[in-house]
Amino acid sequence: MSAARARVRTWGALTASMGLLAAGAAIVGPAPAAVSAAPGDDCAEAFPVADLAVGDTVDGLTVVKGTTPTSFTGEVLGVIDDGIAADLDMVMVELEMPEFARTAGIWQGMSGSPVYAADGRLIGAVAYGLAYGPSPIAGVTPFEEMDRYLGTEPAGRVDVDRPAARSIARRTDVSAAQAEEGFVQLRMPMGMSGLSSTRLAQAAKVDKPYAPKGAYGIGRPSGAAAGPETVVAGGNLAASVAYGDVTMAGVGTTTSVCDGDVVGFGHPLAFLGETTLSLHPADALFVQPESLGPPFKVANLGDPAGTITQDRLSGISGSIGAPPESGEISSAVDYRGRSRVGTTHVSVPAFTADAVFGQFLANHDRVLDGVVAGTEVQEWTITGTRPSGAEFSLTYADRYTSSYDVTFSSVFDLADLVYGLSSAPGVSVTSVEVDSDVTDETGVWKVSSVEQHRSGTWKKITNKAPAVARAGKKLKLRAVLTGPAGTKTIPVRFEVPKKARGARTMLTVTAGTQVYNDTWVESVNDAEEMLDGAVRNDQLRVEFGTTDRLSFGGYEDEEFIILEGRPRRHSFVKSALLGPLDKVVEGSKWFKVRVR
Repeated sequence: MSAARARVRTWGALTASMGLLAAGAAIVGPAPAAVSAAPGDDCAEAFPVADLAVGDTVDGLTVVKGTTPTSFTGEVLGVIDDGIAADLDMVMVELEMPEFARTAGIWQGMSGSPVYAADGRLIGAVAYGLAYGPSPIAGVTPFEEMDRYLGTEPAGRVDVDRPAARSIARRTDVSAAQAEEGFVQLRMPMGMSGLSSTRLAQAAKVDKPYAPKGAYGIGRPSGAAAGPETVVAGGNLAASVAYGDVTMAGVGTTTSVCDGDVVGFGHPLAFLGETTLSLHPADALFVQPESLGPPFKVANLGDPAGTITQDRLSGISGSIGAPPESGEISSAVDYRGRSRVGTTHVSVPAFTADAVFGQFLANHDRVLDGVVAGTEVQEWTITGTRPSGAEFSLTYADRYTSSYDVTFSSVFDLADLVYGLSSAPGVSVTSVEVDSDVTDETGVWKVSSVEQHRSGTWKKITNKAPAVARAGKKLKLRAVLTGPAGTKTIPVRFEVPKKARGARTMLTVTAGTQVYNDTWVESVNDAEEMLDGAVRNDQLRVEFGTTDRLSFGGYEDEEFIILEGRPRRHSFVKSALLGPLDKVVEGSKWFKVRVR
């Protein structure tokens, strides 16, 4: 449905954002000549881009390992007018530091690294790299614009004209052809904790807007990693949409801190505008060289230490202090006597479904500890508020069976529903609680036949020997199910309307696994109606009526295909829901019914 599918920010959009954000942290420091930074404000003064000249020397700081920035040097190559956006120039600099001997140049994670002029004023933040590959040449976002957040579209590629490319080639080891490929924000890898690389690769293949694409594994936040005192100019800076068992975050660098207000990155995280990202410190573990792409930094995140309120074209900003309010995702899993409750906090509501999907997988994998075939009985509750402010609570239960991986087969229904709700205008999802009881049982019931009680005996119904009903009387039926435990019969009766005499009617018996329950909802009311009519996987829906009214309409024989909307004088439908049973049910049957 349109509203549900129109969510502006998805995990795919998040990971497709570009920048020098990293798998870990990238940092630069306080004063241009400093080698390390003590915690504290720097309240940097901006150096006007208009006053820069080619050949000007620069200094900066970035963290290669740990939380203490180390220095780098460089010189100005030039300025690309409106290079990032209208009225937002990009400063080109060539940097130099010992680490480049291993990394071949700047890395993902240096986004936000402050670059200072010779007089100590702040020119801006490292945020772009040459498109052709790793290089010591960086594009710098001017600091004088970073707290204004100008622009309406994230920069993708910054073109370099031929004269500028030749100038770069004369002053560096980069060829003119390479320079003409322009600058780009390096691809920003978004970390996700709780899931193995195998699960992340599996999720990347799923055609769902909330399944992570291109994510890498990180650790969950911990106070032992780094504290808020490490968020200094040039220090590590992370921002997350969710944290806990499942943490979805990008790590870059702090550009400046003043009176507890923080500016960093030099480009957007996900271009969310006004937002409620959680601010985290981080501890850089190492910079990973990469032969097929730019190097990147790996880091552990600290506990939430503030709120990022702006995610704009020229960077992110917020303040150290209280983290934002968050929704809570809770998953309890029991299997073979093992149990665990996992929790994830969602600070950006649009990513609630992403967190549900990740939390569900992560907690299952921790408890089941492998790809396990089995059956899961799942119960969940979603709470939140409607556009009016009134609270709502939705509760449901279902059963899932998989002969290969019960974890992966049981996660999508709930995540789909949460995605629709969290995308609905004015709806706020405040909590999702899931309880899962998993066993090794893989048996299912299959619909093998349907019988009618007629003339004192049960007779099997086929299209050659259809059911025979009498108008105004009862139609006595039973579904015959087969499974590993033998055979099971489930009776059902329908009152045949008197008006049905002579009407073309059918009987459908459909297992819950074959029924499409529309989880793409646009409002809480949609969700309530959907759940009220939903068929569990361990239930059967039996319908008897004229073919134009059956919800599972149509038949292989053209004789029974009725065009939608054609009026029927004798139209009616009778429906019954059978179960829940002790196993998932599969299969369906359709038959003619003669009404006399």
